[in-house]
Amino acid sequence: MSINLSEPAVQLRELRLKTITGYSGDAEHLLGCTKTGTLQNRERSFSQCGSCGADQVMNMLLTLQDAAVVEHGPAGCGGDIPFRNGGFRTGNRRLGLDVHNVHYINTNLDEKDVIYGGADKLEKAIREARRRFDPKAIFVTTTCTSAIIGDDVPGICDEMERELGIPVAATLCEGFRTNIWATGFDSASHSILRKIVKPPRKKQEDLINVICFTHRYHYEDVFRQLGLRPNYIVPFSTIGQLEYISEAAATAQYCETLGSYLAAGLEENYGVPEIKAPAPFGIAASDEYLREIGRMFHKEKDVEKVIASEKEKIAPQLEDLRKKLSGKTAFVGAGGPLAYSIMGMLEDFDMKLTGGYIWHHDQRFDNDDPRLDVLSFHVKHFGNFPLGVCNKQSFEVVNALNHYKPDLYISRHMSPAWAIKLGIPGFLHGIEPSEMLYEGLIRYGELIYHTIANPAFAKNIARHSKLPYTDWWFEQDAFTFLGGEADA
Repeated sequence: MSINLSEPAVQLRELRLKTITGYSGDAEHLLGCTKTGTLQNRERSFSQCGSCGADQVMNMLLTLQDAAVVEHGPAGCGGDIPFRNGGFRTGNRRLGLDVHNVHYINTNLDEKDVIYGGADKLEKAIREARRRFDPKAIFVTTTCTSAIIGDDVPGICDEMERELGIPVAATLCEGFRTNIWATGFDSASHSILRKIVKPPRKKQEDLINVICFTHRYHYEDVFRQLGLRPNYIVPFSTIGQLEYISEAAATAQYCETLGSYLAAGLEENYGVPEIKAPAPFGIAASDEYLREIGRMFHKEKDVEKVIASEKEKIAPQLEDLRKKLSGKTAFVGAGGPLAYSIMGMLEDFDMKLTGGYIWHHDQRFDNDDPRLDVLSFHVKHFGNFPLGVCNKQSFEVVNALNHYKPDLYISRHMSPAWAIKLGIPGFLHGIEPSEMLYEGLIRYGELIYHTIANPAFAKNIARHSKLPYTDWWFEQDAFTFLGGEADA
C-alpha cells in the first residue's frame, strides 16, 4: 500500500483501511464479510460518547524528549495537558531520564480569530516554542477551530521551518476530520516520517525497532538471547533517535492500531521490514512472533532454543494458573488487534470467552499481508466467539455485560467501573507491554487471578451503586440503536 509522504495530511482510515465502527455478530462472520468485501459500516441513531484523533496525536508527540508541540486551537483543547504532564514526568523518572515538563504551547484561539484568522498567533507561538524550549523539532497540531477558520497550517509550518532551521511539522488531526480516533496515531506517525526520519547512513543488522505505548523492558532479555538490540519508539524518544530508525533491520510493534502506519512507512520508504506476525501475547502468538524474527534474521535454531527454554521456565506457573482459572468466563472490550491478543491469552489459561467488543475494525492493513490479520490468527487457533464493534459506547458495553454476566471484564480505553457496578470484577488493561511473551503471560494470569479470586469488592460496590440505565434498556439487544442493514 502506498504511503504518500508528499502530502501533509494522512489518508483517513475510513478510506485507507475501510475501517468501521458498527457491527454485531461473531468473529467468523466478520472475517467472512471482510474477505468478500460485503461488510458495510452501520451508523448509530444514538451515540453516548466519542473520542478525538488529536488525543492519540498527543499520546505520541508530547512524550518526545526534545521536541515541542504547538496546539493551534482554543485553550480548552489543552485541558488534558496537566494529566499528560504528570504521566510524562512519571515516565521519565521511572526510566532514569531527566524529569521535566512537556514542551507545549496553545495558541488560545478566540472568537475574533475565528472571524479574522489565527495565522499571526500561530507564527508567534512557533517562535515562542523555539525560544522557550530550544527544541530539535516542533509539531503543530490542528483542532476543529483552526480547521474551520481555514488557516494554512502546512504553509505556515514550511515558512517557519525555513526561518528557524529546524523541522516544523504540520500534524493535521482536527477531531471532525475522521470518525476513527485511531487515525490520530497515523497522523503523528505521518509527521514523523515526513519531517524527522532520514535515510539510513548504514544499516544496523542487530537493531530492531519496537513501537510501543511506553517503555517496560520485561521482554528485553529475549531479544538479548537472540543477539538483537531493541530500539523503543515513539514514547520518550529523542528526535536524534527517531531520525535514524530507518537504520534498523526490522520493526516490531505492541499493537497494530498504534504502529501499523509507522511500520508500513518505514518498510515502504526505507526498506525496514515489519515483522509479519501477531504481537506476542500468549503462547501461540509468541511462538509465531519469535519464529518470524528467526526467519528474518536467519536465527531459526536460536529461536527454537529460546522458545523451548522460555516455555520450560513458565511451565509450573502456567499449570498452576490453569488449575485456578479453568472454566472462568471473561468478556473483553478493547481496540481490535489488542482485544484479540488478550483473548488469545485467556485461552492459555483454559478460560472461556463469552464475547468481546472492539472499538473499531480495520478491513485492510497498511502492509497488505495476511500474517498481520490478528483476528484471523486467533479464530484459526481458538475458534469462533460473539463479537461486536461498538466504538467505545458505554451503553452497549453495559448491556452486553449484564447479558453475559462474566466472571471477569477486561477493558482498554474505558473504565472497568461499569462492570464493577454490575458486581463483575474487572481491570483496565494498561499501556505497558509487561504481558508480552512467556513471562508476560504469567504476569497477566496472576493479575487475572488476583482480580477474580475475591469478588467481594465488586459485589459491595454493586450493592451501593445505581446505574443510569433503566430495565427497559437491559431488556433490549445491545445494538438496538445500530442502524442500517444487518451485515451480509
